[in-house]
Amino acid sequence: MGYSSETDITKTIAQSLTTATAQTSDDLGTYSNLLNVGNTLDKNLVTTSNVNYYIQLADSEIDGVLSQLYSTPFCEKVDFETELFSPMDPSSNIYIVTERYCPLAAGDIVILTDGTNEERHEINTVIGGDTFSTVDPVQVSFVATTRVLRVAYPPPIRFISARIASANIYDKYFSAEVSPGTSKFGETLRSLGYDRINDILSGAIILHGAHRIGRRFYNSNLVEQYSLPTGGTIDKGRKQIK
Repeated sequence: MGYSSETDITKTIAQSLTTATAQTSDDLGTYSNLLNVGNTLDKNLVTTSNVNYYIQLADSEIDGVLSQLYSTPFCEKVDFETELFSPMDPSSNIYIVTERYCPLAAGDIVILTDGTNEERHEINTVIGGDTFSTVDPVQVSFVATTRVLRVAYPPPIRFISARIASANIYDKYFSAEVSPGTSKFGETLRSLGYDRINDILSGAIILHGAHRIGRRFYNSNLVEQYSLPTGGTIDKGRKQIK
């Protein structure tokens, strides 16, 4: 899994990447649900593997730019922990109710663990801030004291990844412009992502939980020295380096 998910891509650009045609051969000749128009990715064009590929490209771009300040790739960290308010029985209930409120959102990753069993899930829908459903059904019955851990990459890495990947997907498959240049929609998404990257590089945003390797007050590349040829010397003031 990359820094963002297919859910993030869908939420970002679904209104522009939709179709009303049937998705399977069994439904040919039938109309799609009108409520789904503008809310579902056109799977005839953009498959899950395509989405994951563009997410990977966006993540590699993020790692390359930020590698002068932070150790990359970034790792997930637990940023919120709570417990189940009531037992979770997957055979009779699809919703997970937590003990306390947290601003959860679709696409967040949570881990359910009771010390013996552990499951990782992506949030599908959220009701309030303490009740949510998952994309894949929960397989194990968890008791009320089960720990619920939300794991995430340092903000705004997920935001940047989703915007850059969405822009590339839009320009590749759905741009209405015939010129080889990027679309206005794609440029806007990239601008949002690159603005956040620049905020990180300038120090306006600190990636909490990430290992920092750069210098605080000047470009670390200015003090890095390339390897010297064997036997060569360089004059540096009154000293010679061999």
